Amino acid sequence: MVNPIIYQHFRAEERPLVDEFMALIAQAQTEYRPILTHFLNPRERYIIQTLLGNSDELKLEARGGYLAAERKRMLIFPSYYEPQASDFEVTPLEISYPQKFAELSHGQILGTLVNSGLNRNVIGDIITDGERWQVFTQTNMKDYFQSQIERIAKIKVKLVELEQAQVIEPLDEWQQASITVTSLRLDAIIASCYHISRQRTKELIKSRKVQLNWMLLEKADYTLDSYDIISVRGHGRIRLDEVLGTSKKGKLRLGVSILGK
Repeated sequence: MVNPIIYQHFRAEERPLVDEFMALIAQAQTEYRPILTHFLNPRERYIIQTLLGNSDELKLEARGGYLAAERKRMLIFPSYYEPQASDFEVTPLEISYPQKFAELSHGQILGTLVNSGLNRNVIGDIITDGERWQVFTQTNMKDYFQSQIERIAKIKVKLVELEQAQVIEPLDEWQQASITVTSLRLDAIIASCYHISRQRTKELIKSRKVQLNWMLLEKADYTLDSYDIISVRGHGRIRLDEVLGTSKKGKLRLGVSILGK
């Protein structure tokens, strides 16, 4: 059973995650062998790293199929163990489609994969170099996706397994920035990052165009925390990296990363 004090360090809605991660840590410790998670977003990885702390018995390593992956699987392993790339069981798939006659988007691809009946956590990053599209999936699910996904937005496609050397260099580039805000409220951070008014930000949230860690959020006053990722339709994404301190006027200085749409 999880010590109730541990919950104080996380949000109430994150308790199921805390329970899940504590169970995985306990399994790795009890069975003294590596335990692999599903794909985790940065906030989820932060939670599991916080729970493990500075353990001498167990270590953590994360991989998502390429160096700058946003979604990664984590391996919890005894200190004696030396992880190999194959331990993470991540498979890259190329989305083959008629590029001269059709265009795909991240949203179309993700929507099709999620609507295939599987949980989001078996899917890693979806990347593009401007023409080609690739998706990372759990190795044990690649056959399912290859057999089930035949069309994306009415475009005929085929998912082809790749070698690691065939993974493309994605276009997406996070830009680091420093912002100053009055609080860690969701609307305050969005307004500052995109240089729009708080009122406009609230309208975006009310219009269901804002997600936090891939979950729809409709509370403008929601308080953000380390490694939260905000997705704003039509603008891009924001990652809260760290609180840098307080200004002379009492405002918070934040380190963030911003990804254009």
